Amino acid sequence: QLSQSQDLGAGLKSRHVTMLSIAGVIGASLFVGSSVAIAEAGPAVLLAYLFAGLLVVMIMRMLAEMAVATPDTGSFSTYADKAIGRWAGYTIGWLYWWFWVLVIPLEANIAAIILHSWVPGVPVW
Repeated sequence: QLSQSQDLGAGLKSRHVTMLSIAGVIGASLFVGSSVAIAEAGPAVLLAYLFAGLLVVMIMRMLAEMAVATPDTGSFSTYADKAIGRWAGYTIGWLYWWFWVLVIPLEANIAAIILHSWVPGVPVW
């Protein structure tokens, strides 16, 4: 049973806007990574990106349907917890944490590469 402080509601908080801006940086890394992949493998990479994008859209639609069917204040790992079991929710939660531990330094390097191309004085470590 949800208390009044945990009711779901519409609106954007500062943390939501922060996550949207992080998504913009992720988009920049996609452009840098795709240029390298196209240069090495050719235009077939675009078909691979199309397939991967379609897969992501399908997964997000499934997640949206689960969120509409059973709204929850927790993360997406709670849906795995409910549908598959506690081990799945626990595993997905930790895998998501490791994902961000590895992605944040990668995104910092990509941002440095982009800045270095505009301002050559910015070092790329």
